[in-house]
Amino acid sequence: MNHAAHNKLVSFIWSIADDCLRDVYVRGKYRDVILPMVVLRRLDTLLEPSKAKVLEELAFQRNDMGLTELDDNGLKDASGYVFYNTSKWTLNQLFKTATNNQQILLANVEEYLNGYSANVKEIIDKFNLKAQVRHMAGKDVLLDVLEKFTSPNINLTPHEVEDPDGNRLPALTNLGMGYVFEELIRKFNEDNNEEAGEHFTPREVIELMTHLIFDPVKDKIPPVMTIYDPACGSGGMLTESQNFIKDEEGAIRATGDVYLYGKEINDETYAICKSDMMIKGNNPSNIRVGSTLSTDEFAGTRFDFMLSNPPYGKSWASEQKYIKDGADVIDPRFRVTLKDYWGNPETVDATPRSSDGQLLFLMEMVSKMKSLDNSPYGSRIASVHNGSSLFTGDAGGGESNIRRHIIENDLLEAIIQLPNNLFYNTGITTYIWLLSNNKAQPRKGKVQLIDASQLYRKLRKNLGNKNCEFAYEHIREIVTAYLQLATKERQADDAGIAAQVFDNSDFGYYKVNIERPDRRKAQFSNERIETLRFDKSLREPMQWIYSQWGEAVYQPGTLDEREKAILVWCDENELNLNTKNRQKLLSPNTWKKQLDLVQAAKALMAAIGEAESSDFNQFKGQVDEALKAQGIKLSAGDKKAILNAVSWYDETAEKVIAQKLKLGGDKLDQLLHHLDCTEQDLPDYGYYSTDKKGEYLSYETNTDLRDSESIPLKGDIRSYFLAEVKPHVAEAWINLDSTKIGYEISFNKYFYRHKPLRSMKEVASDIIALERRAEGLIADILGIDVSQI
Repeated sequence: MNHAAHNKLVSFIWSIADDCLRDVYVRGKYRDVILPMVVLRRLDTLLEPSKAKVLEELAFQRNDMGLTELDDNGLKDASGYVFYNTSKWTLNQLFKTATNNQQILLANVEEYLNGYSANVKEIIDKFNLKAQVRHMAGKDVLLDVLEKFTSPNINLTPHEVEDPDGNRLPALTNLGMGYVFEELIRKFNEDNNEEAGEHFTPREVIELMTHLIFDPVKDKIPPVMTIYDPACGSGGMLTESQNFIKDEEGAIRATGDVYLYGKEINDETYAICKSDMMIKGNNPSNIRVGSTLSTDEFAGTRFDFMLSNPPYGKSWASEQKYIKDGADVIDPRFRVTLKDYWGNPETVDATPRSSDGQLLFLMEMVSKMKSLDNSPYGSRIASVHNGSSLFTGDAGGGESNIRRHIIENDLLEAIIQLPNNLFYNTGITTYIWLLSNNKAQPRKGKVQLIDASQLYRKLRKNLGNKNCEFAYEHIREIVTAYLQLATKERQADDAGIAAQVFDNSDFGYYKVNIERPDRRKAQFSNERIETLRFDKSLREPMQWIYSQWGEAVYQPGTLDEREKAILVWCDENELNLNTKNRQKLLSPNTWKKQLDLVQAAKALMAAIGEAESSDFNQFKGQVDEALKAQGIKLSAGDKKAILNAVSWYDETAEKVIAQKLKLGGDKLDQLLHHLDCTEQDLPDYGYYSTDKKGEYLSYETNTDLRDSESIPLKGDIRSYFLAEVKPHVAEAWINLDSTKIGYEISFNKYFYRHKPLRSMKEVASDIIALERRAEGLIADILGIDVSQI
């Protein structure tokens, strides 16, 4: 269906809402009637020609065979589809025989709806259509709606027909049906000032994806194949894939059966998809409703080809309870085994941040790939994503782990950047990811990046956000570059494509923490000791409470008596304390513990004095001696709290020693093997020899001074450190045990073309020209003749 016919059909359907529903529904509820009626009419038109055969088969089963449970297969054979209707009605007959009695019409329509097979009844239920029919009957508009939808001036069938004037009405394909629904949903939502919903995939993007998926293996197509979409929407991607490989005139002509599978969370689009599957003759039971992420509907099933445009920028927080138990991932689809820096395998989290679940759909598809042990063909995947899938997430995080798992297992063949504003409901940059677990030999260990962002033609009229499209020649250019594994420079800044080929490891990097020693001064003072009176996590409310009631807070009953006032103050100051912190704040034990710290610190100050120390190591020794001499017992945490309260970082102070280590023999050999260095290199990893043989010092790190470096996998960590860090920070060292491996892909990095700044002369010339033009405009407005001034 061309754009003109598509727009005409959408306009006609849209007019039904304005003509019939204006006074019956608020504008935001029009879709509740229009969308299910479009589906119902589409199914109805298909069943009209075989209505007599179905009724004949029904009579045979009931009268001649005496069946109480109808035989589905016989009725499906009679209808010619995988669905049927056993009532005597069609929508045309309901309209033509109707009277002004709405109750009789309602009863007939309900009889008609109840006559459908179970698979259509599910669609009717998902749309809640029976309730809408009753509401329309109650408002006397049901007959009007039937009249509109049975009009001979619209064609909702997949066959070309003529209107009463002999004008050709083109067929409405399954993909065309999806476009109609997408446009209707967009218009309904925009009219209701709402978001436009999911990103429907344009026809030319699906065509590109099908070529990318099938063309490389057109001579090795499985005799029987399965195609899966975990976010199938209205099913356009599935049915167009089937059309592509079953096209008698196409380059790929699959001779075996093609089985389509999908899952969709939205009831409306699920109902549309299922109806299209039935019309196409596919098995509608292979289309499931519900969340793909919450339930592994097709666990144990593997697919030959998978295509999807999953939702991006959409939270999956509501589904976390099905995927995670606390911090632990319990769904095997989202756990992967990766090796740490030393090559030790470990099972890690492969879930992205909760605000964007698009990579979970990719992992769902990866988990459904056919093993080469079980299938010589393997599996191929094409999935649309936005830019965040390429680079969000730090090394060791869920997103990076997903990219790393895919690339290190040599699954990623290519990523194609698409033009902006190619989709109907978003203008953001999008990318097609191509995956295969059976790469051709030249592609093994390689990833191709294709920048097609400047390859498009403008639409004469925008469709939502969509203001451009691919022409056939654009698709061929992209596919050819992909098939040839081409490297290509863009000829101009705003035209053509660019392509580069990389080794898998080019996208990987080590993230290493670079540490610096803590240097601390220390001094006891009443002011510093006083900070110990308040728990660090409750400092603000405890300070206020103490300012109000002073030493009385340590008296029994004071906190209980003041509880209401304390909590009111906390609420007024928006502290939002949880139950645990509220109990801790109002507990006498909390206050007593902090008071004990204050008293212990004052006892230490009395023993040590108030002199400032520039050697925290020495100061710590004095504190230990004073505690022992006075018989004060403190936990390690309490002692640390006191020391932290009376000390601070100062770059002129001595380094704070963490440990004195004895390293020799096997222990030294093990450390050198672990760090893969020589004894002379140990200072670069934080081990410093003393004057004593075999003795080494390590220093406490200052976390505020910690830095992290991203070092390419093809590089060497120590060489990078010596060249880029050591010359600038001589006392820094490498924390090799912190090393994590990450992967990210940056199209800007690889395809950015520098544009030199214009000369000052050119800029000045433009400014002068603008000034002259502005003066002329002002003179025209004021009616002044400039030549006379």
